[in-house]
Amino acid sequence: MIGRTTILLEMSPLFFWQWGGLPRQSVKNLFFLLFRSSTCLHGVGKLALRQTVTFFNIANGSCLPYHLRILIPGKMDSMSTLIKTLLSCCILSTSTGFALAQEQVVNLYSARHYSTDEALYSGFTKATGIKINRVDADDAGILARLKAEGSASPADVILLVDAARLYKGETDGLFQPIQSKVLNEAIPAHLRSAASSNGGISWFGLSTRARVIVYNKIKVQKDDVDTYEELGDPKNKGKLCIRSGSHPYNLSLFGAITEHMGEEKAEAWLKGVVDNLARSPKGGDTDQIKAVASGECDIAVTNSYYLARMMRSTKPEDMAVVNKVGVVFPNQQSWGTHMNIAGGAVARHAKNPANAVRFLEYLASAEAQNYFANGNNEWPTAKGVNADNPALKAMTGNAPFKSETIPISAVGANVTKVQQMLDRVGFK
Repeated sequence: MIGRTTILLEMSPLFFWQWGGLPRQSVKNLFFLLFRSSTCLHGVGKLALRQTVTFFNIANGSCLPYHLRILIPGKMDSMSTLIKTLLSCCILSTSTGFALAQEQVVNLYSARHYSTDEALYSGFTKATGIKINRVDADDAGILARLKAEGSASPADVILLVDAARLYKGETDGLFQPIQSKVLNEAIPAHLRSAASSNGGISWFGLSTRARVIVYNKIKVQKDDVDTYEELGDPKNKGKLCIRSGSHPYNLSLFGAITEHMGEEKAEAWLKGVVDNLARSPKGGDTDQIKAVASGECDIAVTNSYYLARMMRSTKPEDMAVVNKVGVVFPNQQSWGTHMNIAGGAVARHAKNPANAVRFLEYLASAEAQNYFANGNNEWPTAKGVNADNPALKAMTGNAPFKSETIPISAVGANVTKVQQMLDRVGFK
């Protein structure tokens, strides 16, 4: 409350409003500056007024999804008196407004929540002068928010941590295809979306993680679990722990296997996996690793970074778990180990699309790739950038491994079919 005047900001669909014959641009600039110097509203007039306007962010040329609501009690001789007073206020704040006009921003919705990302974002701002405004949520929450916000969304860049969710965002029309020579040259074709009709790419993989098999080193022979197919082999009946089949990490794995095997064989394999469960699916990937170490089951499936975290831990209980389990990168003699991705896209209704592309290009640079990948014990995707992570090196014996090269976009396209197969075989 300022004097007898109230200023409120509220979320609402964007629109433009013209007042008292003033040019539209003048109105937008007026209310932007008015917001920056709202103390000028003191004693504006006596006429009761209740109007809602869009305030226009002249700092980066975008309309933010907020409306400025001005409540002025009392009486006023004419609307023109109010206009003149507001314009006077704006003149007093011109220096502030034009200083802000130089600020560049990019609005980020991120499903990544790692402490090392702070250095990543600071590096971008230092290199470009572009400030990052960040909203953190999980993949599903971000996609739901983008749908709810529609064209009013302030999001410029979207970072998600699963191929299936990236594909869903693309097919739901939440991303805009972009053309970037930098990204096309840095990110391999199978780790990005298929090209749109205009040649643009909707999303790019920025780091990878392997879907590996862990096993009890005393009870299980490595040769009995060195392929995904063996997870459904009767020889492993009653030995397997795995999280929910409908979790995105498993949907992506099963989507890849469907691409390799075909639908009929993949469904038969899934039925075998269900038959081999030691218990009903529950918990996260770390819980599966611990279940193997405790003897609840002998075999489990996990993302590589969950095991890497435990390998880098100094907690005695984590070290004890790591000492009891072995790890396999499956299918080295056939199609290679399934790799999922974390990736980025430009939001469909981005208000700062040029800044969004610059940010994604930065994330594909060698410096940023090391931060991005190491922040979650993952591998970089950019060509020529090698991981320098002690846990990953120990996991692979400091040797290269064969990873699958099917298009990640094809994996996402299989998810609906996979979910139907899971329902038919009773995989919860």
